[in-house]
Amino acid sequence: MKFDTPATTNPIDQLKVIGQPVDRIDGPLKTTGTAPYAYERHDVVPNQAYGYIVGSAIAKGRIVSIDLSRAKAAPGVIAIVTHENAGKLGKGNFNTARLLGGPVIDHYHQAVALVVAQTFEQARAAAQLVQVKYARAEGSFGLADAKAATDKKTINRDNTVGDFASAFTKAEVRPDQTYTTPDHSHAMMEPQATIAAWDGDRLTVWTSNQMIDWTTGELAKTLDMPKDKVHLMSPYIGGGFGGKLFLRADTLLAALGARIARRPVKVALQRPLIANNTTHRPATIQRIRIGATAQGKITAIGHESWSGNLVDGKPENAVQQTRLLYAGEHRLTGTRLALLDLPEGNAMRAPGEAPGLMALEIAVDEISQQLGIDPIEFRVLNDTQVDPGNPSRPFSQRRLIECLRTGAERFGWNKRSARPGLVRDGRWLVGMGVAAAFRNNQVMKSAARVALDARGVVTVETDMTDIGTGSYTIIAQTAAEMMGVPLERVVVRLGDSHFPASSGSGGQWGANCSTAGVYAACTKLREAVAQRAGLDSAGAVFADGMVRAGGRSVPLAGIAAGESIVAEDVLEFGNLDKQYQQSTFGAHFVEVGVDAFTAEIRVRRMLAVCAAGRILNPKSARSQVIGAMTMGVGAALMEELAVDERLGFFVNHDLAGYEVPVHADIPHQEVIFLDETDPISSPMKAKGVGELGICGVGAAVANAIHNATGIRVRDYPITLDKLISRMPDAA
Repeated sequence: MKFDTPATTNPIDQLKVIGQPVDRIDGPLKTTGTAPYAYERHDVVPNQAYGYIVGSAIAKGRIVSIDLSRAKAAPGVIAIVTHENAGKLGKGNFNTARLLGGPVIDHYHQAVALVVAQTFEQARAAAQLVQVKYARAEGSFGLADAKAATDKKTINRDNTVGDFASAFTKAEVRPDQTYTTPDHSHAMMEPQATIAAWDGDRLTVWTSNQMIDWTTGELAKTLDMPKDKVHLMSPYIGGGFGGKLFLRADTLLAALGARIARRPVKVALQRPLIANNTTHRPATIQRIRIGATAQGKITAIGHESWSGNLVDGKPENAVQQTRLLYAGEHRLTGTRLALLDLPEGNAMRAPGEAPGLMALEIAVDEISQQLGIDPIEFRVLNDTQVDPGNPSRPFSQRRLIECLRTGAERFGWNKRSARPGLVRDGRWLVGMGVAAAFRNNQVMKSAARVALDARGVVTVETDMTDIGTGSYTIIAQTAAEMMGVPLERVVVRLGDSHFPASSGSGGQWGANCSTAGVYAACTKLREAVAQRAGLDSAGAVFADGMVRAGGRSVPLAGIAAGESIVAEDVLEFGNLDKQYQQSTFGAHFVEVGVDAFTAEIRVRRMLAVCAAGRILNPKSARSQVIGAMTMGVGAALMEELAVDERLGFFVNHDLAGYEVPVHADIPHQEVIFLDETDPISSPMKAKGVGELGICGVGAAVANAIHNATGIRVRDYPITLDKLISRMPDAA
């Protein structure tokens, strides 16, 4: 099915099942511990051995020698994989660094060996006996130093509209500030983990991965084997946040270990390797200049962002929301990539917008305060209904003002003191902050196969993944709505490379696109069912387990009594996303308390208002948004991968040193979804919301802290040491 014209009325609009707050189908499996995760698949293949990865002890240089004698002699050791016996390996399109290092080392904790043994404890113990001698090379590990040293190693990508420099110089008000965000770790609960088994020249892997089709192809390319000989399965995933979009070392080394050991091998990345071996969100240095009239109209807006990555890596696109969020005739946005020898930077929940809005929405708060204009009114004043860089291109939907107005009323914004530091609650200084939320709506083709059997059961198969987002549930809701059957008559099978290739889980596109693929397949199934029943498919109505047309009503089970009816299709998107700017919008409101004596920060309450197309399941969507809000609080107040700039690694590479929010850190959270459909987006008229929920949260927290204390912090995370010496008199 080609989606190249706006959606009209279709069966999804019935909203009998779609749009309802249905409980997660996979919930009972998760809560009873019976959902099969990758490392725990003891049932899939016998005689599994255990692999343990040895990570590089240097950040850059070469391996001089590897002595495996003591490790090989250790109890239970079956095989050891290094670059010397792994064979020729390619590199996937999505990997910046090689997944098995040697003799050249690209970054700290790059895998240099895999020890395979009978038990996990034996593999871990033997891994400590692998002796690697290195020749360390000088590397570049600090973003600020790299930025200051030279521009020769920096790759610039600029986008200009009008004459920013001249307009900014002439502006009546023109703040110019620099903001920083640190490196972040995905820190998902389930580590990257894989079981691999060979059957002749065929490879089967059970893994934890968000993008089945991508990773199947990447693994085949890396091992130089046909893609159709790789079978990858990932039905349940314990969190990803972008850290499991791509092929990682656990999967490759499990496959190599299984080939050399001649038996199945399972590998889970140790927690320290999640920070240093896999990807992370890169640190940024962002310069923001906003020129405005005395009445508050933006005339010039400039946003430049510096980030670092390995050679062949990409910059963190922290300026992309600035190209679209506010009006202004003269514009400059640019990314600067400094070459660093840290582990590779790549996608993490709302890549680009999450760190970009952490800076931009403080800058907007600052200029509104300088002008003496309420921060909400300033944003409303500078709203735009068209792409400001291409005014002939309208937004498909843009309800930012409504999000701000709705949130202000619900949150009690009129009680906020415009003058910072005046509101007290005992020993607490209390403040409110607001920030706009923005995330682009991306579309990717997605396929599914659906079948109706003699019991009247509809089975859906697609390689879509569920990373804790509720994919099983919304896909089942889609099939139930389309085929007119109750949810309990739908079976959903996900995460298998033998199933049709879906959009996968990433970029906030998964829910909208994967259900659109199911919609397409169900449309074809409806036609086949009606045809077998001798009914006119154009006027057929599917409801209550029946199909009705032309005065006849036939049970679905009876139509499929002889043989199951199977249909498969792919939803391919046309160029509507080029004709219209498709984005999601929201507003975040935060109230904080700052201890007047200790400068400790406590978030007291939070509200998110979201406009993100049709909400397919309000319960699971709310869960996604409050989870994203929680991550936003972490980014604002505590999350930071600390870089050892002498040796080039993230020091706090565990969950003791890398702090994330716990229940005690998170207060009451409220979420409001505006009633919206977007026919430009897909037949589902939906968009994504799981990443919108983190966009802007950090700035809302920072702005609330300023409102409480009068202290402006532009360097995240906002820890008490950045406040304590500047706190107002506590008396």
